[in-house]
Formats: sequence, structure tokens, C-alpha cells
Amino acid sequence: MKIKLEEHSVTERFLRYVKIDTQSDPYSETSPSTEKQKDLGKVLVKELQQLGVEDAGLDEYGYVYATLEANTDRDGVPVICFCAHMDTSPDCSGTGVRPIVHKNYQGEDLVLPNDTSIVIRESEHPDLSKQHGNDIITASGATLLGADNKAGVAAIMDAVALLVAHPEIKHGKIRILFTPDEEIGRGVDHVDLEKLGADFGYTIDGETLGSIEDETFSADGVVVTIEGVSVHPGFAKGRMQSAIKIASEVISALPKDRLSPESTSGRDGFIHPVAVRGSVEQATLEFIIRDFNSEFLKHYETELERLVKEVISRYPRATYRFEVIEQYRNMKEVLNKYPKVMDIGIAAIKEAGLEPIVRSIRGGTDGSRLSFMGLPCPNVFAGEHAFHGKQEWVSVQDMQKAVQTIIHIASLWEK
Repeated sequence: MKIKLEEHSVTERFLRYVKIDTQSDPYSETSPSTEKQKDLGKVLVKELQQLGVEDAGLDEYGYVYATLEANTDRDGVPVICFCAHMDTSPDCSGTGVRPIVHKNYQGEDLVLPNDTSIVIRESEHPDLSKQHGNDIITASGATLLGADNKAGVAAIMDAVALLVAHPEIKHGKIRILFTPDEEIGRGVDHVDLEKLGADFGYTIDGETLGSIEDETFSADGVVVTIEGVSVHPGFAKGRMQSAIKIASEVISALPKDRLSPESTSGRDGFIHPVAVRGSVEQATLEFIIRDFNSEFLKHYETELERLVKEVISRYPRATYRFEVIEQYRNMKEVLNKYPKVMDIGIAAIKEAGLEPIVRSIRGGTDGSRLSFMGLPCPNVFAGEHAFHGKQEWVSVQDMQKAVQTIIHIASLWEK
């Protein structure tokens, strides 16, 4: 299989997709959390239909489903799904993204024009050392880029276009799934697996060139609601018990040299406060709890509640509620039962001329929950780096290799 570089449309697609604001909203109660995510979904459906994928459609929850029919005579070829998410992180603005292509990168500092204090340096982004001679895409300094995960969306769309243009590449039935709200942990809340009808899947949402990930964190959320005692501040002596101050003491009591993102790496887990809201009368603390070992989550939650109780004990008229919300589990628990899914992913990366890097994610993907819902689903690189911030970047050549890897996955399953 030989795809010429000039046949790739991944860069042009990516540059268009990132200009569409698809930021999700963790405080919204709608699905999708923001209607603007459907703006990209509508574009993708139209483009798929123009490629001849007639059943492409956008549902009420913002999911795009599409089918590239098999072109093989072989029986029993599994149905494979390629999945990416359309939303961008709430952590940084996605409005008015202005992508910039830095051609023939040679290791220089990339100073972003809309905010020259934001500089992407090779010393701070080690993967840039492998990008000399490549074309790097960044935002302008005012927003994130949206490579997470529009690089994956563009790679899947380019792969579909190339498979349509090259019928000599044999493949079984391929299902395409683009999801909303992955960044806020709701990416597969309303996915219809029966409608999808796939046997195995691959999310295209990874980072380093050649990487494939078969393990994620296991994850819970914790919401601590503190009920204080509100009294007019002019008459508060001995009576007021401020929920805001109690909440701040809980945060201050968290471990500083362990169990925090700032002090952990590798396979270490953590307790991480992500939001604080409230008033004197009531304050809410939101935490994410992470570890590769699902059993450890309970230990961290017990430790967190012990800290809360210790602080609350100093305020006898205040009370608290402690709610644990299961988010996702380590997909390796499922993928270990289906080794062929990883074997073919690794083989496809080799077919693309790369050295496979099998690793774990200190985070999660839609594939985490999809795996436990019945669709074993490792995560393949898309080339996105420094996501959720203004220093986000992606390599054109890495995205092209992601496209080739997707095509090889489809071809190898057919064989």
C-alpha cells in the first residue's frame, strides 16, 4: 500500500476544524453540554456524505455515526470502529482559534504572535527534538489549538477519504464515531453501541508518534458539600462558621509531597481538587481521584474523607456531605482479554514505518468506558501535544503517520 503525500487531506481538514469552537461545559446539564459542538458534527456529516458515506448522521446528543462498507469478499472480518472526540477542553478558550503552520521546524523557539510571552521551547517540549524538518502547527497565543482531539478527527476523516480513493486496499466494515463532551467525562454517556455495531475499536487520541496505549487511570470524582452557619458579619462573633473558610482549610490539609499531580509521575495516583464554589452558608469542593489500580481509589477517598472530618470537627455546627461518583476504569482490565486488538495496532504502527511505543496514559479516553461497555478500545497516537493550553502543538507529518496507521489497522483486520 503506497499513499502519496500529496494525497493526504489531513492538514487542510485540521486547519478548518480547529476554527470551529467546540468547547464543552462541565456545568451544563444538557447533552451535548454545548450546542456549538454540533457545528463541527454537521460539517463532518456533510463531508462524509460527499465522500459517498451515505449513512453519515448526527443524532440529538451530538454523536456522529457513519459506515464505510466492506470491500472484501472475506467472511467473518470483524467490524472495526475508529473514534475521536470533537470537543475541546474547558480549561482554555477555544473561541477564535487562529492556527499557524511553522514550516521546516529546526529547533527554534516558537513565539506566538497574539501573546509573545507564550513561547514553545524545545527544552520544555522534548518531543520537538524529533520534529526537525517537519511542519509544526500551533495556535496564535490567544487560545488553545484544539489538536486534542481534532487531530484525531482529521486523521480519521483523511483515512476514510483515502480508503474511498483506493479500493485496492481491502478492508472489512468500518464504523466511524465522533463524540461530544469527552473532555468533561461524558463522552460516551449517550453512545448507542447496538447502533454502532462494532466488534473492536480504536480511539485516535494519543500523543507521541508511534504510541499506542492499552492502560488508563481508573477514575472517580468526589464532591464535598460543606454546610456552614451564615450570620450577619456585624453580629457574627462566636456564631458564624464560614463554609468558604472551612473549604479552604480542607484544601490546605491535602498532602503536598505525595498524592498530588504536582508531586507524582509514572504509576503514582493522586487526589486533585479541580473546582471550588460557594458562600458563607455553603461551599462545594470537587475532586478527581486517579490511580492505575482501581482498588487504590477507595483508599484515597477514605483518606480524603478523614481530612474533611478532621477539619469539620473544629466547627461543631457545620456539616458536610461526601459523594463519590465513578467515572471510568483502567481499560487494561478489558484489553488483556482481547490481545489481538493490541497486536494488530502494534503491527499497523510498524507497517507505517514506526517503532511502536506501548504505554499507559495518566488520564483517560473515551476508550476507557467503551472498553467496559463491551467495545475493547485502545488508544492510538494522533500527534497532539501540550493539550488544554495555549502551548498546544501538533506535527503535520505525525498526523499523516496517524492516517497511515488507521489504514493499516483496517487492512490488517481484513487479512
